[in-house]
Amino acid sequence: MLFAVSTGAHAQLFETRAKQAMLIDVETGSILFAKNEAEQIPPASLAKLMTMEVVFNALKTGRLSLTDEFYVSENAWRTGGAPSGTSTMFAELKSSIPLEDLIQGVIVQSANDGCIIIAEGMAGSEETFAGLMSERAKQIGLTDSIFYNSTGLPHPDQKTSMRDLIKLALHLQREYPEYYKYYSQTEFTWNKIRQRNRNPLINMDIGADGLKTGFTEDSGYAIVGSTKQDGRRLIVAMSGLESDRDRAEESRRMLQWGLRAFEPFTLFNKDEVIGQARLYGGAQLHVPLKTHDKVTILVPLTNRDKLKARIVYEGPIASPVEEGVEIATLNVYIGDQLAQQAPLFTAETIAKGPIHRQALDAITELAIGWIKN
Repeated sequence: MLFAVSTGAHAQLFETRAKQAMLIDVETGSILFAKNEAEQIPPASLAKLMTMEVVFNALKTGRLSLTDEFYVSENAWRTGGAPSGTSTMFAELKSSIPLEDLIQGVIVQSANDGCIIIAEGMAGSEETFAGLMSERAKQIGLTDSIFYNSTGLPHPDQKTSMRDLIKLALHLQREYPEYYKYYSQTEFTWNKIRQRNRNPLINMDIGADGLKTGFTEDSGYAIVGSTKQDGRRLIVAMSGLESDRDRAEESRRMLQWGLRAFEPFTLFNKDEVIGQARLYGGAQLHVPLKTHDKVTILVPLTNRDKLKARIVYEGPIASPVEEGVEIATLNVYIGDQLAQQAPLFTAETIAKGPIHRQALDAITELAIGWIKN
C-alpha cells in the first residue's frame, strides 16, 4: 500500500482538535482523512508498537518462543518498574518472566519495565535494541521514524509520524495475526495486580481491537486505534490532543465518521486499461497502462463529484518495453486531497521503432529539454 504526503485535510468534511491525524480504510487503501500526517513528533508510548514489531518478527522467524524467560535486571526494575513512577507491570527484581507475559504487560499495561526487560534480553542493552527498532522501521517502509529506547520515554531525537504509525499498525495486523490478538485483551494481571487495557476504544462497543495510547508534554495525548465493523477495517492515528478525554472522544468520533460517511466506488476493474504513457523511440508513440488489481476507493457520500484521478510517471519511457512492467502510478484525489495510489503496469510489449522514428523522438525529447531549462 502506498502513502503520500497529502495537500491538506478534508476540512470541508471533518474537523478535529488533533494537531496531527490520519485515517485509512484498510481494504481499499483509501486515505479518508489526513492532517499534518508526515510531521515528525515524539512517539511517547506509541514507540512500544515498534518494540513489539521487533519481538513479533523474532517469534515469526523462530529466534524466540513465547516460553522463553527474561531476567529482570535492576536497571529494568528501577527505570521502568515500580520505583520509576511510570506505567509498569510491577515485575519483581531479579525474577525471570516468560516472554508471553511480558508481551501482555507491554501491550495491555504499557509496561516500561516489560519493554526494558525484553530489550536487554534480546540485545544485551536497551540502546542496542533501539538500533534494531530503527533498522526494522526502515525495512518495513517507515520513513519518518527513529528510535532511541524501547519505551518511548522522552528522548530529544526520537521521532515518528502519523503516516508511519498507520503503516506500522497495518504491518502488525497483516504480518502477525497470531500475536495481534493481544491488542484487544481487556486486562492483564501480574504480581497479583490487575490492570485494564489503557486503550479507551476497546470498551466503546465500536469493534475496536487495538492498538496503543501515548502522551508527552511536548506533543500532547496521542493514540493509534483500529476498528472492524461489517467487514470494514479502519485505522486511525492522532496526536496533539489536550487531554485523555479529548483523545478518547476524537478518535471514536473520527472512526465512526469513517464508517458512516463513505461508500465504496469501483474506479477500474482488474487488468483494465486506463490510460497510456508516452514512449521514446518505440514502434508506437504510446504504451497502454493497466492495473493488476481492481481499484476501489471510498468516496464521501456528499462529495462524490470531487473525485478525480491522474496518471503520474517519469517519461517519455525508453523503448523497448515488456508487458507487465510497473512504470506509472495512479493518483486518486477527492478534491485536493490525495486519497489513494495504485501502481500501473504496461499492457503490451512494444519493440523499438525504425531509425527515423527513434531520431524523431530524440529530437522531440531534446526540444522538450530546452523548454524545461
